[in-house]
Amino acid sequence: MTRVLVVDDQFLIRAGLVGLLNAAPGFEVAGEAGDGQEAVRLAAETRPDVVLMDIRMPGMNGIEATERILAEAADPVPRVLILTTFDLDEYVYGALRAGASGFLLKDSGPERLLAAVRAVEGGDALFAPSVTRRLVEAFASRRGTAERDGSPPDLAALTSRELEVLTLTARGLSNLEIADRLYISEATVKTHLNRTMSKLDLDSRAQAVVLAYETGLVRPGG
Repeated sequence: MTRVLVVDDQFLIRAGLVGLLNAAPGFEVAGEAGDGQEAVRLAAETRPDVVLMDIRMPGMNGIEATERILAEAADPVPRVLILTTFDLDEYVYGALRAGASGFLLKDSGPERLLAAVRAVEGGDALFAPSVTRRLVEAFASRRGTAERDGSPPDLAALTSRELEVLTLTARGLSNLEIADRLYISEATVKTHLNRTMSKLDLDSRAQAVVLAYETGLVRPGG
């Protein structure tokens, strides 16, 4: 059973999402919140598997709420799926930087939404990697490592193979494509990426892509 916390400041949208999840087999609504502050509190109380997070809300927005939830969560840390009206949205980029696992347009159909929740819970890439790359390239050039909180992670901690996998991930290749490029198995690619995320204290694949651009490991258009 996948337990989901639904966060949206618009009652009708929130009610629709709650109704959809309650009617779908294998899902349970852990709670619903109308703002970021309430979302942080309920995430700590209910410990959901996935948080459906509206990005633009009055008061505490989805970026700050995502940061707080991930920073304060006990293991297992919930996956955050951002709900947005526009795919090229700097708010969404900010949420991916904060550790959100992916984003979904609000006009997506019910089947797409349920599939997206399952995907992020399982740690899979939500979109084709090229979609995340397009979003990151749109905004990475506007932000540098100086904007990151504290010092940027030290890429020197990575092995040469881990750097290769991170670079290819950021360039939009899927795990299977990376495996073919490096003549290794897809499972080995996942292992290298998981170790990279652990060493750099990252919460999601999308966050790893953002970091690769912001550290200059990969450059927009490269």
